[in-house]
Formats: sequence, structure tokens, C-alpha cells
Amino acid sequence: MSGFLETLRARGFIADTTDDERLAALFASGRPVTAYIGFDPSASSLHVGSLVQIMALVHLQRAGHRPLAVVGGGTGRVGDPSGKSELRKVLATDEIAANLDGLRAQLSRFFDVAPAGVAPSSANQGLIVDNADWLLGLDYVDFLRDIGRFFSVNRMLAAESVKLRLESESGLSFLEFNYSILQAYDFLVLFQRYGCQVQMGGRDQWGNIVAGIDLVRRVEGKPAYGITTPLITTASGGKMGKTEAGAVWLDAARTSPYDYYQFWINSDDRDAGRFLRLFTLLPLAEIEALEKLEGAAIRAAKESLAFAATALNHGEDEAARARDAARALFGGGDADAGGSAVPAWSLARSVLDGGVPAVAVFHDCGLCESRGAARRMARQGGLYAFDVRVEEDRVFTTDDLRHGALLLRAGKKKHRRIEVE
Repeated sequence: MSGFLETLRARGFIADTTDDERLAALFASGRPVTAYIGFDPSASSLHVGSLVQIMALVHLQRAGHRPLAVVGGGTGRVGDPSGKSELRKVLATDEIAANLDGLRAQLSRFFDVAPAGVAPSSANQGLIVDNADWLLGLDYVDFLRDIGRFFSVNRMLAAESVKLRLESESGLSFLEFNYSILQAYDFLVLFQRYGCQVQMGGRDQWGNIVAGIDLVRRVEGKPAYGITTPLITTASGGKMGKTEAGAVWLDAARTSPYDYYQFWINSDDRDAGRFLRLFTLLPLAEIEALEKLEGAAIRAAKESLAFAATALNHGEDEAARARDAARALFGGGDADAGGSAVPAWSLARSVLDGGVPAVAVFHDCGLCESRGAARRMARQGGLYAFDVRVEEDRVFTTDDLRHGALLLRAGKKKHRRIEVE
């Protein structure tokens, strides 16, 4: 159980801790430690940007400790101003409930979690709890008297996230200003109910984490601790998890396993080693060997990254299908072989019977943003059907089908399987 912090450091998970020496002693005590991370239900799926937090909980459990994931059915109605330039859209109650279901299902794929309403069966089995259970029933006046009195407005105003919003054009609403108090109260409740002594979160959560530690100390007279993770950016300086198509989601309905795999394998060569440490469970010795690869061989490292990361989220079968599809499409083999794993789009047979302009299909299926863009790509040699270049005036008919489908490519990375109904 003493190897958790060492593992986090070796893999690049730690930005700051609140008390390094005592935190190390806590994890080396021989007793399971409960630590939590909160997840915002602003959507029905988490995205790749949440993976650092998820993987931190995975390593926590693998080290023999208990991961506690808090899905914010209560705080999600307020919204965390940290890192936000304006007030977030307020979600309806039923939308929050649907989003919570999605988050619970996704988190349960990454680590062992006790079923809802069932006590953990082992000392390190995880829990997923909703802070609506203790926040929605609070009496406002009692909460101000019992909890609000411990908070200094001066200190809250000094928080970086608050200062940035106060200086922005949109300002900071009183609703959002209360978020830090609610998150601190979460930590107190989790300490009291589950013996949770550690909160983890992104670097932008430092102020909220410290507020919770202070509240636990003031109310319970006992220590609590915090760990923050670094902001992950790509080697080119971009935000982790953002692509031309938008966010990379963990939900297969939003980002297919194939596209998820492609996100990882298309990452910058310079990021391969760092991402292998953060987003896979491969042994460090194996990662160090992959980091030594150079030139064209670096693709083997990124293939290991893509397979391992996809397997954690979607399972090994889907990861294998995505890998086989990518090898077939990019490795010089039969492009038909991997087509079934490529994101699909449907086209009526009657349309093909009469012939349909290829540029229209490339646009309609989402490979090109417009027909004009498709024409430009065709003139530049960037459109392909079954790895054969598609000319600007090409018309697709049923004669172009193989096994009842068309396999299209725009540029080097974007694919669609056109299925005929």
C-alpha cells in the first residue's frame, strides 16, 4: 500500500500536495486510505480530459486503497467557476439525472465499484456517491450558521478562479461564488461518512481542495490532505482531448471505439511516452523501452498506447477491432478487412441506383464540412474510396460497392464506412 504516491510521481500525475511528508506516512501506514475525486455531470459522458482523474483512482485501487467518485448531482446545479470564462448553462433536473447515469456507467468500467446501495465487499472496493444526497436537503439558514461561519470572504476572493471571473466581462454570480463552500462541505461529509482523508483533483481545484481540508480541520479537529494533478497539454501546446471534430468522449455513441483508437495513435510522437505513463497500465520498464524507439518505429509505441487506452475504456475486443482496422487501412493490407470497425453512415440504395456525386457523399457523411471543401480536397488528391483516389467529378453507383458498402477516406486520418440500406 505504500507505493501509491511513488506510482503517481513516476507516471507524472502529481502537480502539488498539501503536506507531502504526512501524506506519504498516511499511505505507508498499512491501512487502506479512502480518497475522492468529484466529477461534474454537465454532459452524459466524460471525455478524455477526465482521464487523468479516472486513472488516479485506478492506481489508488490497484495500490490497495479505496477510490470514491463523487458525481455532482448537487454541485452540478451550481457549476464550478474554476477555469470557466462565463456562467455555465443551468441544466434541468431530468437532464442532470440522465447525465449521472452515464457517468456512473463509465466510471464503473475503470475500477471495481460496489453496486448502488450495497456496502463494499472489500477494503478497497470503490464507491460512487451523489452529493445531491446530502446537499439538496440542507436548510439554508442552518447551513450558513453551522458551515458558512468557517469561511472568510477575503480568502475566497483571493482564489485565482474567483479573481479571474471578477475581472472578466461576465463577472461572477453569487450562485457560483458558493461553489467552493459546497465542495468543501462535500469533503467534510465524506470524511464523516466514509473516513475519506484525501481529495484529488486538477490543479485548478487547489483552492477548493484547501477549503475542504480547512473545514475538516475546523469541524472535526483532524487532518485531511490534497493532491492535484497537472494540466495536460499536447507537445504542440494544444488542450488535451480536443480535435478538429471536437471533444473525444468516453461514450462509444459519441466517439466510436475506432475514432477513440485513432485519437491516441494520431497523437504527437513527442507525447507517446508521457501518455503511455498517464493513460495506460503498462509497466514502466516496458514504457521506457518503447520510448527508445525512433523514426518509423515510434508507431509501435503509439500503437501500444492506442490499444491499451482503448482497451481500458471499451474493452480488449473493441480495441483489437480498432487496431485491426487501422492496420488494414494504413498498413498496406486489404482495406476491406478493417472496414467494419470504422464509423458508419447509411445511404439509401435508391440513391446509388441513380448515381450520386462523390463530393456529396463525402460531405453528407461528415468527412468534409461542405461540398466545396470536398471538391478542393479531391483536386488536391485527398479523397479516397477503398484507397483509390477519388476525382472531383466522380459519381458513386452500386457498382462501387464491396460487400454492400463503401469505405471512404478524407486526408490521412478520417474514415467512414458507407452502408447501403
